[in-house]
Amino acid sequence: MSLSLTHVSVDYDEVPAVVDVSLELPRGEVLAVLGPSGSGKSTLLRAVAGLEPARGTVAWAGQDLAGTPTHKRGFALMFQDGQLFNHLTVARNVGYALRLRKVRDTESRVVDLLALVGLEGYADRLPSTLSGGERQRVALARSLAVEPRLLLLDEPLSALDAGLRERLARDLRDILVAAGTTALMVTHDHEEAFTVADRL
Repeated sequence: MSLSLTHVSVDYDEVPAVVDVSLELPRGEVLAVLGPSGSGKSTLLRAVAGLEPARGTVAWAGQDLAGTPTHKRGFALMFQDGQLFNHLTVARNVGYALRLRKVRDTESRVVDLLALVGLEGYADRLPSTLSGGERQRVALARSLAVEPRLLLLDEPLSALDAGLRERLARDLRDILVAAGTTALMVTHDHEEAFTVADRL
């Protein structure tokens, strides 16, 4: 197993947000946590990422991550709004973390990632010129750029209209499988969960 949660709980001012969650996520699998708005799904992701203090155990490959800061967990978190840098081109958005880490061959890696998400030829465009679906593809490419051990997807398609959401869900599934990415996705959309995930 890669990710293991054991009796994970999170409270806000003594009000329970996540209660006693245990799950196992093997390497290379996509797991969806399905539930209505306000059920604690995003809080659970933030706890896995190390952004929320939690009780219980969050472990990777059997190693307890308590005390491991967010930036050293090797996880990537993709939000529903993409959170792109509007003043940077698509290529610079995708390569942002690679440049911070001084990764060699950043340009060729960005080209490969844009091809993976179906955005060849978009490198020099600004996010403001893209559709909602294209922006989410850029956000996904940026998340995959650093080859995270685990990709955390927080309602990644919920801001899109129904037709685009359905099409992009199929594409997201194909992209995650092609990249061999281990992913934990939270969503309230049953069809999205069934399309993208190996397990719910």
